[in-house]
Amino acid sequence: MLLQDRKATEKEIKKAVSGGVLVIILGIDPGIVSTGYGLLSVTSGQPAVLDYGTIVMNSSLDLPSRLRGIHQGLVEICGRFHPEAMAIEDIFYNKNVRTAMTVGQVRGAVVLTGVLQGLTVHAYTPLQIKQAVTGYGRADKEQLQRMLKLIFKLPEVPEPDHAADALAAAYCHLNYERSPVGNRLT
Repeated sequence: MLLQDRKATEKEIKKAVSGGVLVIILGIDPGIVSTGYGLLSVTSGQPAVLDYGTIVMNSSLDLPSRLRGIHQGLVEICGRFHPEAMAIEDIFYNKNVRTAMTVGQVRGAVVLTGVLQGLTVHAYTPLQIKQAVTGYGRADKEQLQRMLKLIFKLPEVPEPDHAADALAAAYCHLNYERSPVGNRLT
């Protein structure tokens, strides 16, 4: 397992976990080889990017080894940042049934990890996520990344796209959490 992140500074992490932050949301974009994650901190109602990146698995590993690696990466992230909620992207329809089933198993491992870490777990469709970030549910990846850059005043668009999708899921959850509608799984 290789955890690739933007490397939040120790000062940012200490501020977030010491009580200076109201809530931390962990967004997840599940993938077989690359699982994206994004962390938003919310202070006084204002969201900010805390960290984002990918958990990259060696493609030569068997599925159980990949699932274990994704679980271990998420446990490490949860131990470092102490999120309260997880927002996960639902699986979209895929013509390749085998791929959809495998990603479903990754999603199951991610949800279980969230539950075991004491997080509330919420699921959102790609359409809901894109709508929350761009205002258009059929936005492409580049539009999504550009909007995240603008919303969070980032110096560059968040990459790779799995990490951007995870940040978008966390932002979507923040918007749904503020409304009476919710997509809570746990």
